[in-house]
Amino acid sequence: WEQRKLGEIAESFEYGLNAPAKEFDGEHKYIRITDIDDNSHKFIQNKITSPDINFKSADKYKLQKGDILFARTGASVGKSYYYNESDGLVYYAGFLIRARIRPQYSHEFIFQNTLTDTYDKFIKITSQRSGQPGVNAEEYSNFKIMTPSTEEQKKIGSFFKQLDNTIALHQRKLDA
Repeated sequence: WEQRKLGEIAESFEYGLNAPAKEFDGEHKYIRITDIDDNSHKFIQNKITSPDINFKSADKYKLQKGDILFARTGASVGKSYYYNESDGLVYYAGFLIRARIRPQYSHEFIFQNTLTDTYDKFIKITSQRSGQPGVNAEEYSNFKIMTPSTEEQKKIGSFFKQLDNTIALHQRKLDA
């Protein structure tokens, strides 16, 4: 295993759209901090909106398979979301930072590292400000992750995703 900074693992970090939300247009989804479930880290799609923008100039705000979003300010700082193509055409809002993970890394494995105590501790320490808590893209890029071979990353990421899905299934049963 080797220690890597998230900035070495990601191709880029980009801030999201500074645009208001409007009624869902049937195609373009808009994910904001409040649209990410606190427990499952999935996109809550029961009140979908669309960004109020000209879509011809917004391609850089479209999520791609394997992108990871991070909340950058406020009480939700550190909240993360892993984009899955089944979520549809999604644009991300301005209080989120997108990390585009390099193809030689398992996106699922990297995302699972955002659900650890190590990550929580990093966020608590890094987000301390005199005013509102926050973590910017440069600070996120300094988060350290221990990475095994790509094949092992895929197996570990897949295993933890199965655990998350099983927990979510049991939680839904419990809620029902």
